Amino acid sequence: MSLTPHVQTARLALRRFTLADLPFLQRLHADEQVMRYCGGTIDPATSEAILHERILDYYESNPGLGIWATTLRATGACVGMHLLNHMHGESLIQVGYILAAEAWGRGYASEMAAAVLRHGFATLGLPRIVAITDPGNLASQRVLLKSGLQHHGERSFAHPRYASGPFSWFYRDADDWLAEHPQAQANTSPST
Repeated sequence: MSLTPHVQTARLALRRFTLADLPFLQRLHADEQVMRYCGGTIDPATSEAILHERILDYYESNPGLGIWATTLRATGACVGMHLLNHMHGESLIQVGYILAAEAWGRGYASEMAAAVLRHGFATLGLPRIVAITDPGNLASQRVLLKSGLQHHGERSFAHPRYASGPFSWFYRDADDWLAEHPQAQANTSPST
């Protein structure tokens, strides 16, 4: 049984991260420009801990959810990550992404975020998907809106990971999203 979602677009595909991806993850986390709105840079040891605890271990305990490597279908090259997972300390399921700077400006973030929303609503049957972003990150807010989420003001969270809040708060309920995308259920195959 595969726990990796069969999520792809015309240009992109998701795959599970592996231990071999640690150098890519460490480079991504060390880039100040990339991590500006993601809580700041992360040292190599913490990146390794995240890979094990928040990424690899999470796959087995949460089928269909996770943080996946976003790859170019044409070459297999990893350009970042997209996620559909639990927010720290919350039962809420969030969509999110981090892309390497060289992949910016090509529409990859919103293209795959929309596909991840489809996976969450049509394949997994999630009742609601949320997202947060730094209020100053206007580009990310545009991506979230373009991918199909709706802005609902600002919100703070108790977990220390979100101490820099409040954050711009986005969400979409399944009934609303599915009514807008009736073809989604007919075109989705199971991911497990």
